[in-house]
Amino acid sequence: MIDHGAPVRAVRLRGADLSHVADRARSTLGDDVMILHTRVVRNGTGSMVEVLAAPSDAIDRARARLQPEPLPTPLRHANGRPYCIALVGPTGAGKTTTAAKLAVRRGMFGGARAGLLTIDTYRVGGMEQLATYAELADVPFEVVYDAREIDGARRRLAQTCDVIIVDTPGRSPASAELADRWRSLLDAIAPDEVHLVLPASLRADLAVDVGRAYAASRTHGGATHLLVSKLDEVPRERGVTDLALSLDMPTRWITDGQDVPADIKPGVPRLLRTCGLAADADPDWMPA
Repeated sequence: MIDHGAPVRAVRLRGADLSHVADRARSTLGDDVMILHTRVVRNGTGSMVEVLAAPSDAIDRARARLQPEPLPTPLRHANGRPYCIALVGPTGAGKTTTAAKLAVRRGMFGGARAGLLTIDTYRVGGMEQLATYAELADVPFEVVYDAREIDGARRRLAQTCDVIIVDTPGRSPASAELADRWRSLLDAIAPDEVHLVLPASLRADLAVDVGRAYAASRTHGGATHLLVSKLDEVPRERGVTDLALSLDMPTRWITDGQDVPADIKPGVPRLLRTCGLAADADPDWMPA
């Protein structure tokens, strides 16, 4: 369910030294305050210490809304079926690169081995890109064109894989028929998790509209998690937490670059670091 949750409000304080600024943060926000950022800034006469602080209970509420359930241990189901994680989202969000990062990074799922499956057979070069990553990293790879091929692909992957990463086409409002076809394929695969991949530069209000487009309907299953991509393209990662909170979905991972497989990180710690960095303007600062 999409919820227009309020962003985390923070205050920025500057003073001559950290002890003085921290005391001011406690007097402004209460003893239970959390310092989100600390830095030294220069002015005309020298330098000052600046902190960004927020009430701890606000941070705890944000963490509770973003924290996903732990992945099951072991990942395989009792019937031997591999755990399945699908990536969905608009064109250009970074799904294919993210799928490669998840599948080829060692230790991403502990000792479990990942395989790749794609139903993105519409985009020129999409299959070739994923196939190249799979070949270089010796990751099992399957392509599914229609529902009749799903069981065979899943059986072959299950021989060596404990988790399957599924790549999907980008959704275009102008191609509703194609979107219905791949969503029907995804429903037949029946993934355990469906991660909506959205770029960090997307405005929160637009993210809500995209979230609605990928929500569950009477016909198709919907996204269960959010995966914020391309954090490296947002200056100082402003507004990223507001983007995540606007969809109110658990966030297991973020990505912050094009390097495969390095640029993928746990989601919640990174997002909480950006709390209070509003997208529209610098937070007002108060002298301590």
